[in-house]
Amino acid sequence: MLEKALSRLLAGKRPAASHLLLAPAALWLLLFLLIPALGLVALSFAKNGPYGEILWRLSLDNYRRAFDPRYVPVLLRTLFFAGGTTVVCLLLGYPLAYFLSFRAGRRRGALIIALMVPFWTSALVAFYSWIVILGKEGLLNRALLRYRLISSPLALLYTPFSVLLGLVYFYLPFTVLPLYASLEKVPRSLVEAAYDLGATRWTAFLKVTLPLSLPGVVAGALLTFVPCLGDFLTAELLGGPRYYLLGNLISNQFLMAQDWPFGAALTVLLLAGLVAGLWGYRRWEAAA
Repeated sequence: MLEKALSRLLAGKRPAASHLLLAPAALWLLLFLLIPALGLVALSFAKNGPYGEILWRLSLDNYRRAFDPRYVPVLLRTLFFAGGTTVVCLLLGYPLAYFLSFRAGRRRGALIIALMVPFWTSALVAFYSWIVILGKEGLLNRALLRYRLISSPLALLYTPFSVLLGLVYFYLPFTVLPLYASLEKVPRSLVEAAYDLGATRWTAFLKVTLPLSLPGVVAGALLTFVPCLGDFLTAELLGGPRYYLLGNLISNQFLMAQDWPFGAALTVLLLAGLVAGLWGYRRWEAAA
């Protein structure tokens, strides 16, 4: 009897009963996502007291302060690194996803597992490894000096290059996996038909494969750009104080400056931008 009742429940013959399956996840999201987000929104309208206490006096001062010219360089730097990371990940990720989909053969599974290694490695371990590699006394400079390719150590760490390298390393799988999923859906028969009609490999790619994989390109770009906007650990460890991003500014307001209302306002603005980007993607996907 219990087995039959559970089968009917999972089959959705009684919608009200089947919706109970959503209750645990819905409760989890309500308690740990929606309620904290609403709390941040409410906190963003409060004021910060002279001793770091929160004064519940509704005001828009925090949002006006967020658009102060002093913080414009941080916003522009964040957009630059997020956009640059997205472009580099697309340039590197599309050929890799294409190879995995069309050329990898039996090696596909092993290569996908290798691609997932950054997800399985602690971010701190990965970033400290890059510090060991890029430092003035690091492995890369030692190798270049040993083979006399340079005369003095290069300043690779705490530069825009190191920040961009760390972001690309961590977010490249976010680009490759949607691209790979999109390329897997491209009908091979259409590509073969293009060859039969006299198209070259490059023409078939531009006329058939690329247009059909555009949803994956947009999804990969969005999944890379959005998290990069809130990233702070990469700039903290590989960029130093000269290359702080918006995520570092928000983190400092909560942990160091003890200005929680202003940090909440910055967080709300960041979340609003992310939601707007996701909404735009959904509209584009529906129109396509």
